[in-house]
Amino acid sequence: MIYALALVLLIGVLAYWRAPVIAWTLLIAAWLAAAQFIGGCSIAAGLWGAFAVVALILNLPPLRRAVFTGPVFKIFKKITPAMSQTEQEAINAGTVWWDKDLFSGKPDWKRLLAFPDPKLSPEEQAFIDGPTEALCAMVDDWKITHELKDLPPEVWQFIKDNGFLGMIVKKKYGGLEFSNYAHAKVVTKIATRGGTAAVSVMVPNSLGPGELLQHYGTEAQKDYYLPRLAKGLEVPCFALTSPSAGSDAGSIPDYGIVCRGSYTDPRSGEHFDNVLGIRVSWEKRWITLAPVATILGLAFKMYDPDHLIGDKDELGITCALVPTEHVGVEIGRRHYPGGAAFMNGPTSGRDVFIPMDWIIGGQANAGKGWRMLVECLSVGRCISLPAMSVATGKFTSFATGAFARVRDQFGLPIGKFEGVDEAMARIGGYTYQMEAAQNLALVGLDIGEKPSVLSAVLKYHNTERMRKVLNDAMDVHGGKAVVLGPRNYLGRAYQAIPIGITVEGANILTRSMIIYGQGAIRCHPFVLREMKSAMANDVVEFDQAITGHINFVISNIFRSLWLGLSGARFAVSPKAGESARYYRQLTRYSSAFALLSDMAMFSLGGTLKFREKLSARLGDMLSGLYIASASLKHFEDQGAQKDDLPLMHYAVQSAIYDVQQAMDGFLCNLPSKPLAWVLRKIIFPWGMTAKPASDRTGTKIARLMMTPGAARDRLVQGVYKPQDEADAVGVLEPAMLAIIATEATEAKLKKLVRDGKFATITARERLDEALAKGWLSQEEFAAVTRARRLKREVIMVDDFDKSMTHHDEQMLSRVIF
Repeated sequence: MIYALALVLLIGVLAYWRAPVIAWTLLIAAWLAAAQFIGGCSIAAGLWGAFAVVALILNLPPLRRAVFTGPVFKIFKKITPAMSQTEQEAINAGTVWWDKDLFSGKPDWKRLLAFPDPKLSPEEQAFIDGPTEALCAMVDDWKITHELKDLPPEVWQFIKDNGFLGMIVKKKYGGLEFSNYAHAKVVTKIATRGGTAAVSVMVPNSLGPGELLQHYGTEAQKDYYLPRLAKGLEVPCFALTSPSAGSDAGSIPDYGIVCRGSYTDPRSGEHFDNVLGIRVSWEKRWITLAPVATILGLAFKMYDPDHLIGDKDELGITCALVPTEHVGVEIGRRHYPGGAAFMNGPTSGRDVFIPMDWIIGGQANAGKGWRMLVECLSVGRCISLPAMSVATGKFTSFATGAFARVRDQFGLPIGKFEGVDEAMARIGGYTYQMEAAQNLALVGLDIGEKPSVLSAVLKYHNTERMRKVLNDAMDVHGGKAVVLGPRNYLGRAYQAIPIGITVEGANILTRSMIIYGQGAIRCHPFVLREMKSAMANDVVEFDQAITGHINFVISNIFRSLWLGLSGARFAVSPKAGESARYYRQLTRYSSAFALLSDMAMFSLGGTLKFREKLSARLGDMLSGLYIASASLKHFEDQGAQKDDLPLMHYAVQSAIYDVQQAMDGFLCNLPSKPLAWVLRKIIFPWGMTAKPASDRTGTKIARLMMTPGAARDRLVQGVYKPQDEADAVGVLEPAMLAIIATEATEAKLKKLVRDGKFATITARERLDEALAKGWLSQEEFAAVTRARRLKREVIMVDDFDKSMTHHDEQMLSRVIF
C-alpha cells in the first residue's frame, strides 16, 4: 500500500512538473527497483517486462514512430480539416506572445512582470500636453455632429499642420514616429472630447496606406507618399469592405485583370501608353475618410488570365494605391454613422486602369494583400478602437463620479444609493480592465510583437465594455443624458456605440470565430506543429509534437486536479500581499483552460471549427485570463497603490469569475456528457468557488470615483478637462469640489430649517436671510451661492425654441428657486 501510494505521488509530481520521457523512465524504474528489492513486493517483478516494452517504445524515436506515432499520423492526416489559403494567412499573421503563456497552463508570472512599464517619452508627453490639448480645446462636439456634420476647416488644418496624420510615420520621412503607446494615448485624449475628431486622426494612423507603405511599400512609394502623409498633404483612406463582404473580407467581389493599357498620372500630368497594369472594378462601402481622401488604398482580387506576369490565373487579394483624382475613381458621397460626423462613404470604379507599380510593394506583392492586411490589422486592432473604448471608460468614470456627487435626491448624493453605486462600480472596474488590457498589448507592440490573437481579444472585450459603461453612465445621469444638446456629453457617444461594435470585425464573429479560432492553433504549444507536419507529410516532426502534446495533456489533468483540490494554495506567486492569491488562481484556471481546450479538440475534432458557441466560450476563457493578468500587471505598473486595491480586486475577481462561468457553460454544452462529467470533477472538485467582486468592493469604487484624490486621478488620467466653467464638461470638477467644500455649511442650513428658524420659503430666500441674520459669514454665503450655481449648470438640460433651431444659453436668468 505504501509503495502504491508512493507511485501515485510520483506520477502526480512528474505530471505536474511536465517531466520529460527520460525522467519518467528513470524514476519509475527506481520505484520498481525499490518496490522489489527494498519493499519485497513480488508484483513489481512482473511489471518489469511491461515497463521495459513501454520504456523502449517511448525512448527510441524510430521504434515509437513505427509502433505508435506513425499509425496515428496516418489517421491525423485524414481527419485534419483542410485549410483555405486565407485561413492559413490569417493564422500565420502576427505573433503569439503573452497569450501563449496563458495557453500553456503554466504562465510565467515573472516574465509578465518583467515586461517594460508603458511610458511616454518627453517628446510624446509634450505633444499630448501641447498640440493634443490645443486640438481638444478647438473641438465642439455638438456643433460638429449637429450643425456642421464635419470638423471645421480650421480643425482639419490644425490636424494636418501638427502632424496628427503622421504619428506612425518615421522621422526620416517627416513623421512623428511615436510609439504605439503614445499613438493610443493621443487617440484616447482626443476621444474624450469628440469621437469625430478622434476617428479622423485615428484612421490614417491605423490600418491604411501609411501602415502598409511603411511595412511593404517600395522605396519610391515610401519616398513620395510618406512625407506627404506626414505633412497632411495627402489624406488617406483604405477601401476593403464591400456590400457583400463585411467581416468575411476574403470574399470581396472587387477584381482587377492584368492587361496593357494607357493612363495619365494625375500627380505629374504625364501620359503613358501600352503600360503593363491592371484594369480594376470595385464597389466599396463604409470607408472612413473616403469622401475627402486624396489617396485611396484599394483591396481587390487580382487575375491574370493571359499569364502576363506568371503562370497563375488567380493571384489573390492585392492592395494598391490609387490617387482619387485618377480618371474613373468615384468618391464624394457620404454615409452618416450614428452619433458621429466623421467622413465616411462609398467609393467605386469600373474598368479603371492602373499601372503595376501602384501596387503597394510593386509587382512582387501582387496577390499578397491578404497577408499584408491581417498583419497590419493585428497591430491596428490593438490601438484604435481599444483606445476609444478606454477613452469612453475614463470619461464616463470622470463625468459620472462628479455628477453622482453633485446630483442629490432625498437629501443624499445619488452616488451613495446602492443601486447607483452598483452601476458606478461597473464603470470604474471595467475602465480599469480596459486600460490594463490595452496597455499590456501596447507594451507587446512596442517591443516588436504583433499579437494577432490578443488584438481580437481587445477589439471585442474593450468595445463590449465600452457599451456597458456607457449604458450604466446613461442610467446614472437619467434625464441629463436623454435630452440631446450641448450640455449632453454622453448622448452622441451612446448613439455611436454600434460603430465600434461593428467595424474591424463584427463583435459576434470576433468572439465566436476569431479569438479561439486563431488562438487554439497559434497559441497552443503543439497543435500548429502537428498541423504543419501533416501538411508537409513530416512524420518525424509529428512524432515530436504528438508526444509532447500527450505529455502536455497528462500534465494538465494532474495540474488541474491538484490545483482544484488545493484551491491553488501551494501554487507559486511572484508577489506577496493581496494580489498573491490571484496569481495562484490564474495558474489554476490556465491549467484548466489548457485541459478543456485539448479535450474540445479531442472530442470534437475538425467540427470544433463549426461549434461557434463552444468556441466562443473557450475564447472567453482565454480573454478572461488575459484581462485578469493584465490588470495585475497594471496594478504593479502604477506602483501597487493601496488606494487602487478596490479597482484591482474588482477587475481581477470579475475576470476570474467570467472564466469560471465560461468553463461551466462549456461543460454544460459539451456533446460528450461522460467526458464533461469527468472534466467537471477534475476542474471543480469542490464546485465553482470563484465569486464576483463583492458589494463592499463596488461601494469603495463608487466612493473613489466621487472623491477627489490620487486614485481618482489615476483612473481618469488622460481625460481632457476644459478649464471653462461654462463648458458642460468643464463645470463638472469645479462643481464637485464646490459641493464638497460647502457640505458643512449646507448641513448647518438644513438644521436651521428643521429648527424652524426661517421666516422665508425658498432656498434662495433663506440663503439671503441666513446672511442677513448673521447665521452665515459672507465667505460661506459666497461659497454656497457659487456651489448652487455650478450644481444647477451640471444638472440642467438643454431646451430650444419650438422649431428646434435656436438653443437658449441663458438658463440662469430664469432661475426661480
